[in-house]
Amino acid sequence: MPAHTFPPTLLKLLLLVLFSMHGAQAIAQKESDAPNVILVLVDDMGWMDLSCQGSDFYRTPNIDRLAKEGVLFTNGYAACAVCSPTRAAVQTGRYPHRLGVTDWIRSLFQRGGLGTPEKNPTEYVGGKNRKLLCPPNPYWMESSEITLAEALGGNGYKTAYIGKWHLGDEAWYPENQGYHQNFGGCDYGQPPSYFDPFNKPSHRHPTIRAGIHKLPGRKKGEYLTHREADEAVGLIRKWKDQPFFIQLGHYAVHTPIQAIPEVAEKYKGKEGKNQKNKNYAAMVESVDDCMRDLLAELKKQKIDRNTLIIFTSDNGGLDNNNNPTNNAPLRSGKGYCYEGGIRVPFLVRWPAAIPPGVVSDAPVSSIDLFPSILEATGTQLPRDRPIDGLSLIQHLRSEATKSLGRESLFWHFPHYRHAPGPYSIIRKRNWKLIKFWEGIYELYDLDKDLGETKNLADLMPEVVRELDQELIARLRKDEAKLPRPNPEFQK
Repeated sequence: MPAHTFPPTLLKLLLLVLFSMHGAQAIAQKESDAPNVILVLVDDMGWMDLSCQGSDFYRTPNIDRLAKEGVLFTNGYAACAVCSPTRAAVQTGRYPHRLGVTDWIRSLFQRGGLGTPEKNPTEYVGGKNRKLLCPPNPYWMESSEITLAEALGGNGYKTAYIGKWHLGDEAWYPENQGYHQNFGGCDYGQPPSYFDPFNKPSHRHPTIRAGIHKLPGRKKGEYLTHREADEAVGLIRKWKDQPFFIQLGHYAVHTPIQAIPEVAEKYKGKEGKNQKNKNYAAMVESVDDCMRDLLAELKKQKIDRNTLIIFTSDNGGLDNNNNPTNNAPLRSGKGYCYEGGIRVPFLVRWPAAIPPGVVSDAPVSSIDLFPSILEATGTQLPRDRPIDGLSLIQHLRSEATKSLGRESLFWHFPHYRHAPGPYSIIRKRNWKLIKFWEGIYELYDLDKDLGETKNLADLMPEVVRELDQELIARLRKDEAKLPRPNPEFQK
């Protein structure tokens, strides 16, 4: 019988019974409903910057809970060794080279008087002292890309972005890319200050003088990471009765290295095997404080079990001779093609759906977050474009026994940053080939040489040839912009 034919009193009685049943079965219903999702993307956190990753100096008991109560990936990767390309890959599930965002995006205050051009640059760049011409990096990720928020919002999710965005000027801020709420996402690559009001009043550029977009000062001296945590907790309370997605993009642990003095003092006089910077340790602890607050609020609101939490970093730790961190046993750090630049923490916790205490050795990447979150939430993948990532959900549910069916991952950085210049990478099973576009190759067996100490390229030319062919074929298939010979190069 259609609902409108019920007598009003009977219909009301039926509704009361239904609500009563719902209340009696709250836990079961919560776990069968669409999950909430919190994605924590830390800035510059290295592979060894957590206790659960092996640090004997940093203290991260709350983040360690994610590993204890979920899955820890030992081969977690950022899609790039610098921030903006990885952030674009996270939002879209697509390789940075497919998006054209292959280096960090220069903010307004870093462009002199250029302002916001009508369109992204297309002309290759270079000088007479460089052997190669390189594709220009854009000033924003194009609006034609489909973001996590746009996909999830179309499936009934409330969406919010908190913290560092770094994917373009104001027209491309989170609120213009599908996010219902934005607290702090703008063109900044790093905060002017970690202390409220988060600005530099004497700076030459108005965006630095004004402070962080939509994160105005409210309590002088409040620490930025704690402010980000408070905004996230507030949204959890507000949205507890509906499915939500929150991306928490901490500005920490990026420079400037600014710590709460009394927290840093706890680490004074103590050193780990490789790590010793007390101010950086205090910044890491602030990220752990945030995880403590998130987990507590989720439990308080009785939505803890059916909330998927993913924790990772946008690139490896900044390791400049142990300043401010140290990625050992990995080689090098942020900005470099070695494991210290691209291998990052990668933790997943979802008590209602995945078993606890699992360690997975499967290589996974930032590109996998988009399809994983969409599958977990029952959201359809876009059909009008390639998605490079793979969903990790079945792998997670199977205690990491179900194979992802993928052998190779790719990186493409067609820019001059460190010698010997532009590079691309393929990791296939245990092999990692680094192709420097000026003609140098490095080959490592990561199973036997995690620290990349022995270049096998000259000893194994067939492996180099096979991997190089696969790498170039993939880049061309994806229409990646490749470096070109510079006709004006002067030796």
